[in-house]
Amino acid sequence: MGNNVKKGLIMEGGAMRGMFTAGVMDVLMENDIHFDGAAGISAGAIFGCNYKSHQIGRVIRYNKKYGRDPRYFSIRSLIKTGDLYGVDFCYHTVPEKLDIFDRLAFERDPMEFHVGATEVKTGKIAFHNCLDGRSKDIEWMRASASMPFVSRPVKIDGKLYLDGGITDPVPYKYMEDLGYNRNVIILTQPKGYRKKKHHNEALIRMLLRKYPAVAKAMIARPDVYNNQMEEIFKREESGQSFVIRPPESLGISRTENDPSELEWVYQTGRVEAKKRLPEVKAFLGLS
Repeated sequence: MGNNVKKGLIMEGGAMRGMFTAGVMDVLMENDIHFDGAAGISAGAIFGCNYKSHQIGRVIRYNKKYGRDPRYFSIRSLIKTGDLYGVDFCYHTVPEKLDIFDRLAFERDPMEFHVGATEVKTGKIAFHNCLDGRSKDIEWMRASASMPFVSRPVKIDGKLYLDGGITDPVPYKYMEDLGYNRNVIILTQPKGYRKKKHHNEALIRMLLRKYPAVAKAMIARPDVYNNQMEEIFKREESGQSFVIRPPESLGISRTENDPSELEWVYQTGRVEAKKRLPEVKAFLGLS
């Protein structure tokens, strides 16, 4: 392989469908597969960061252990704070005290790690390259995963951000523009899945009336997503990108917190990754 090959890992969001991504990631890490850079959106950001910190098993472990803890996720938290997922618990207590995120390993690993969030004022995607895993990087990851309707926007450097999945569900184009030309893409929906149009656009506009640009992006999201799936399929068919996706619909809700369901989705990811491992290695020139 030539010297100008840049290997990228790209991770879709999908909230708790991200346990599939976690399973795939762990198998890749267990097999010493390294990338020059990675990009994660939403769950792909908050779970994907563990690739750069080399923490195999961490994602499934803390989600199974704390998923049913009301401090982690609860309607009470949503009513009290405006966030369905408790900010202090998820982004401070867990990574700093209960299941420690290895910031030093994250910082030392040379792999770039980009996360995308939607700027509330413009309704456009913005990206941040996470270098040290400290508070600013964590805030970008949180912003990337802050789902509209159940999260408050996250303020960074005077701007407000929400979920990156609204505007750029799978950031393959962003990575290609950075020169990544050999990309492994992890999706959380099966082949052929397409988003349906929103049947109540007026409701979206009303609920997001403070953020009209976000409302507009939310309404356009099915088209954006479906176009991306078409483009990714073309790249996959031509051998330009390598795609790992669930063999069938994972059949769990975005906010699933039953440990056995999470484990099942995680294992589905592991099985799929093991099955495709020889192909991944060949694609990356590692065989």
